[in-house]
Amino acid sequence: MSPGRAGIGARATSAHVVSNGRAVAASRSLPEEVPVALVYNGTTQAVMMATPCDLEDFGRGFTRTEGWGEVDSIDIVPHDHGIEVQMWLPEDMAETLQTRRRAMAGPVGCGLCGIDSLDQAVRDVPAVEGDITLTPTDIASAMRSLRAGQALHDQTRAVHGAGFYKPDQGLNSIREDVGRHNALDKLIGATSDCSRGAIALTSRVSVEMVQKTAMAGAPIILAVSAPTTLALDTARDANITLVALARDDTCEIFTHPHRILMQPTQSNEAPDVA
Repeated sequence: MSPGRAGIGARATSAHVVSNGRAVAASRSLPEEVPVALVYNGTTQAVMMATPCDLEDFGRGFTRTEGWGEVDSIDIVPHDHGIEVQMWLPEDMAETLQTRRRAMAGPVGCGLCGIDSLDQAVRDVPAVEGDITLTPTDIASAMRSLRAGQALHDQTRAVHGAGFYKPDQGLNSIREDVGRHNALDKLIGATSDCSRGAIALTSRVSVEMVQKTAMAGAPIILAVSAPTTLALDTARDANITLVALARDDTCEIFTHPHRILMQPTQSNEAPDVA
């Protein structure tokens, strides 16, 4: 395993492809999944199952979305059975780390394992202030570019992607991981300012995806799949425009539609959502 960039987080293995009753030997690339310990000031706060690439971005993004500020320094330390992301924060964050300490082995399907109260699961997030706008053409372009830019998915067919789209630049950053939350944390860690663009996702929109987006300050979420009801409510409260089921040239706007500008050939009536 390697803590390098996308394209390294996969390993070739043998397989037999069965078609029309015949089996043919073949090679298949599969995504790596390893324990990644997030260590702050010498203390492990979380252990996540993740793809071992872009781990500095993962550490920085996880720190931001937890509300712990910026990392002073970071080191990636491989071990026999996993990888440590060793980070250092200012000493005044020590009390916060003790208050919200997570000791968890998080499966890739869940971003909330290990929290110790229901209040933490539905924690308040700040209202996003970004005032950017997109057109339906922008949305279609963002989702096409996200799919086209997923190098690790092309190798493995088994990872999620998160991308950052700016109206004047297009999709300028993509991160991938076996866990959708990890992919989003990596993207946020790689993006210095999320307030001037939209976050595009290959996954469904669960509440923790909205929470992470709000903590990063991104005003728009674009996703190929539908949101949960709690995700929708959280996006509405956080002033985030939530666009889901974005495939080909269609999409559905669930919250704060004022950021999506209809083209002249389309209806100018805003959807009846908050």
